[in-house]
Amino acid sequence: MTTTVTDKIPGALVRFRVLAYIVGVGLLALVGAMLLKYLGDNARPMAFVGPAHGFLYAVYLLFAFDLALKARWSVKGTLLVLVAGMIPFLSFVVERRVTHKVRAGEKL
Repeated sequence: MTTTVTDKIPGALVRFRVLAYIVGVGLLALVGAMLLKYLGDNARPMAFVGPAHGFLYAVYLLFAFDLALKARWSVKGTLLVLVAGMIPFLSFVVERRVTHKVRAGEKL
């Protein structure tokens, strides 16, 4: 029995969804850490949250790109999903939209 690309989409979708949530929460934590740094004169949280979010965003990019290849997204759709991890709250919205479209077999 051979495994096709469409057989691999559910696993890629789960990985993408998990990282989209993690990156979304991490980005909100990053905004909070930035507020503490610049308004509260406390740079300590930024020292941890900044690098952690950067690493997790890089993993999000890999998982989103992997899903994009397997689901055969357009370049524009792929780029929009990749950028969604940089705008607070947008990764949650995009995750829902991506999940709906991928499960329906639609292209982005």
